[in-house]
Amino acid sequence: MSVLDAIGGTLMVAGAALSLLAAIGLHRFPDVFARMHAATKPATLGLVLLVAGAAAVVEQGSVGLKLGLAAALQFITAPVASHMVGRSAYRSGTPLSPDTVLDELAGRSGRPDRPPPEPPAAGDAGIA
Repeated sequence: MSVLDAIGGTLMVAGAALSLLAAIGLHRFPDVFARMHAATKPATLGLVLLVAGAAAVVEQGSVGLKLGLAAALQFITAPVASHMVGRSAYRSGTPLSPDTVLDELAGRSGRPDRPPPEPPAAGDAGIA
């Protein structure tokens, strides 16, 4: 077994572990907004580690380029998809977790179940 095989195996195990953590997060987190983070952040890093491990083991350069393209497309598409899922869930009135402390978009994005924030008092510059 060569050094590249050991490095590739280690990277693939780490990537599989992160992908497993993402799956557990999808199951355990309380609302769609927490779940979208679990679906994108560790899963994307897990895929990149898997791709890097596979590229270290594979001896053909063209396969490594294809794997790099797959990782690049994952980095481009996953954040955009997560943002769109979160935005549409928020606008459609998906309930927030009871543990949510701050809703910075309340009253500004057309969410039906939240009242708009109070306007600043007269003479207040709106600086908190």
